[in-house]
Amino acid sequence: MNNLIELYTDYLLTSFGQTTATGLSRLVDNDISHDKITRLLSKQDFDSKDLWRMIKKDIRKVESNDGVLIFDDTIEEKPHTQENDVTCWHYDHSKGVSLKGINIVTCLYHSNNISLPISFEVITKPLSYDIETQEKVRNKSDVTKNEILRNMLSVAIKNQLKFQCVLADTWYSSSENMKYIVETIKKNFVMPIKSNRLVALSKKDRNNGKFVNIKSLQWQDSPVKVWIKGVPFELLVHKQIFKNKDGSTGLIYLATNNLDYTKEDMENLYKKRWGIEVFHKTLKQNTSLAKSPTKVARTQKNHIFMSILASVKLELLSSKKSTNHFSLKMKLYTKAIKAAFKELARIKKKYGVEELFA
Repeated sequence: MNNLIELYTDYLLTSFGQTTATGLSRLVDNDISHDKITRLLSKQDFDSKDLWRMIKKDIRKVESNDGVLIFDDTIEEKPHTQENDVTCWHYDHSKGVSLKGINIVTCLYHSNNISLPISFEVITKPLSYDIETQEKVRNKSDVTKNEILRNMLSVAIKNQLKFQCVLADTWYSSSENMKYIVETIKKNFVMPIKSNRLVALSKKDRNNGKFVNIKSLQWQDSPVKVWIKGVPFELLVHKQIFKNKDGSTGLIYLATNNLDYTKEDMENLYKKRWGIEVFHKTLKQNTSLAKSPTKVARTQKNHIFMSILASVKLELLSSKKSTNHFSLKMKLYTKAIKAAFKELARIKKKYGVEELFA
């Protein structure tokens, strides 16, 4: 099976259009039937345990105590695909709208300039029937994204993965997640908090219920120690102002439980969160995440697994070549175009139409 997985992930990396079982079979001159490839995607469920088993040796080579775990989710829009438990409507918190597509939560491990996914969860929303109307009803997911984050952290600890800090965006900066990271797994975090969070400037104020909106604080050049409402330990908060690509100004309130961090420490650590944005972009553009025409939930999820596994291969190859995912993919694309161009010249010469428009 591993040989077939190796072949399928290579196919995802070298494809520039739809990826199908028939297409892969044709690529290898039908040495492997399309039925065998279809069975790979439909016979069993591939999940995070399989991902960890297959990449564990690569993680161990790069892991360090300075490593970070980065969490985020992404939605691959599929507006024209038939709706099922996987392809359905999800709320995109970055855009503030609901989109039809596939929603994936990922945990990315970053250490020694290598970023590798160690776990993932495809959000599923099963259908049920309303007892009174007998109409189909789309249920919510059985587990929340914040619960998924804590489950993934639990598995990382169980796997004895070395890391110092957890990074995530505001969607995951709940009090419950903060408490889990600090009190249960004894790690640090750096996460932006929402601008409507209430804080107290001392433990006495917290005990007396004296909270103010974080926006009302008098900010200095250095981070401020506060007690966030609902969090039982002191935190350090830094008001970071930054410029966007379009020249506009942005503002986030970075929070951490490590009271020894400087604002530079917090900003530099949080910059690493960008790695998961690159990872999600590479899934969509470089490893054929949305290029499979599969319509069944299991085969869709298994194709996603293969796409994630292909991204691991791309990251390791890019690291060896000291390049990035997109440059390496472009190199493959250029090679393919050159090969096609030479083949076309051969065919034209064979049939005497080398100068068709001369």
